[in-house]
Amino acid sequence: MESQVRGGTRWKRFAVVMVPSVAATAAIGVALAQGALAASFSVSGQSFKVTTDKLVGSGFSQYGALDEGYTLSGKKTVHPVAVSGFKSATISNMCQSVVTPDIPILGNVSLILRAGEDPNKPVEAKNLYIDVADLEADATFENIDIGVAAKDANKGPGMKGGGEQANPFGFAQQADKATLSNVKQTAWATTAGTFKLSGLKMSLSTGVKECY
Repeated sequence: MESQVRGGTRWKRFAVVMVPSVAATAAIGVALAQGALAASFSVSGQSFKVTTDKLVGSGFSQYGALDEGYTLSGKKTVHPVAVSGFKSATISNMCQSVVTPDIPILGNVSLILRAGEDPNKPVEAKNLYIDVADLEADATFENIDIGVAAKDANKGPGMKGGGEQANPFGFAQQADKATLSNVKQTAWATTAGTFKLSGLKMSLSTGVKECY
């Protein structure tokens, strides 16, 4: 069975799988221990944007959750997200950007990370989870199941567990394989077993400069 999805979506519609972001550890090329990791941290007060030409993932699942975190002024808050999990994924021509606003003297400061620009050396990830708020992409799913209970979505790496705020009996979807093209997304967090970034480049600049 094959299903195609085109256009934009928001988290409430639980539409298509999300593209991985670059975590802080990945930014310095550090691979985390192999295996699925529970998201036990509070997310920062800054979401980040990610684009990629193409993501090919195997063992996909997706369900709804709430990410606890902070505003930039330090107040506690929560963010509704669609959590997408992959057993493995390759990502071509990935860009991640985050803007820190209102720094004294400097004003806005933008961080941009790029990796996988060489078509023969894409970004590679295993046991990957992405907590996403917004997505636009063209997507194809193979052998997709829509409407399974989150705890029974066994084609992907499973629910994160730990202190995660998610209903194991709530809506989820899963597929043997997912292929996304021309992806634009906004995310709050990423965790992974391993995250290999080929050709990593990082730049800082003043002003607002984003991947899209």
